[in-house]
Amino acid sequence: MEGSRLDLREPIGDAISRIRFAPRSNNLLISSWDSVLRLYDVDGSELRLESISEGALLDCCFEDEETALSAGSDGCIRRYNLCSGTQDVAGKHGDCIKCIEYSAQTGQVITSSLDKKLKFWDMNRSGNSGCTKVVDSDVWSMALCGVYLLAAGGTAVDVHDLRNLNGPVQSKELSTDYPIRCVRSFPTCQGYVTGLVDGCVALKYFDPTNEMGGVFRCHPKSKNGRLHLVAINDIGLHPCYDTFVTGDNEGYAIMWDAQGRKKLFEFPRYPNSVSSLTYNCNGQLLAVASSFTYHEANEVEEAPQIFIHKMENLARTSSA
Repeated sequence: MEGSRLDLREPIGDAISRIRFAPRSNNLLISSWDSVLRLYDVDGSELRLESISEGALLDCCFEDEETALSAGSDGCIRRYNLCSGTQDVAGKHGDCIKCIEYSAQTGQVITSSLDKKLKFWDMNRSGNSGCTKVVDSDVWSMALCGVYLLAAGGTAVDVHDLRNLNGPVQSKELSTDYPIRCVRSFPTCQGYVTGLVDGCVALKYFDPTNEMGGVFRCHPKSKNGRLHLVAINDIGLHPCYDTFVTGDNEGYAIMWDAQGRKKLFEFPRYPNSVSSLTYNCNGQLLAVASSFTYHEANEVEEAPQIFIHKMENLARTSSA
């Protein structure tokens, strides 16, 4: 399952923080530490947008096909009109913003900053300063699961109900000593998967009778005869099949059968760390960002690249 390198025309000047496919098209949104938000039409390898901001961009997401949002190290939430190329500051934190999500179901933008705060913004209300919740630890990764927000920090995932922000929060503590690097929701919204810095993946289901959950090792490596643990930077869940792809800090991406916890396919090693990966809306394309991440001191600082894989016959990849 060889991938083709996306023609970026001009190199991305710093680490790629996040890539996301649009809700309905093959437009790919890219945020990076060089303070530029980019939008590429993957089908035509065409740069549709290149918008510069003040701070490094640490996350991005789509509001819809015509609107995108970014999270900046300067504490700013920027909102972009992808048709006109204009941008404005839609909100602001007092510290660096690490994560951003948009809930189409509730019309909210959710952000987390490194001051242990979550903010919930109603984009339909002008001058809205956002509802703020103080949390116990910095939130390093977020995901939406229907009307619920999954916020991962330390070794726990807090579940917030977007319809009742004054209500109780469920906290799911993982049975691990290693912190969570990323959390992603199942497309069915029945649960979620977390990637840990020790190379493990934890599957969690909301239904307590579901026995498919648990922790299993995905990315341990052997170095000098000893177990060498490699952090999982991102996880991409297929929108149609019960499979997911993990990407680690040594440039490996592996496809897994979620129910059988079985390796289906290992992609050829990428030039640098896998910093982010994402499926398009129908699961026919997988985009993988190969970039240094600033998580490890010995990362290879080559120019960031993006690879596009066509996922034909996904259910039969184990025989590839």
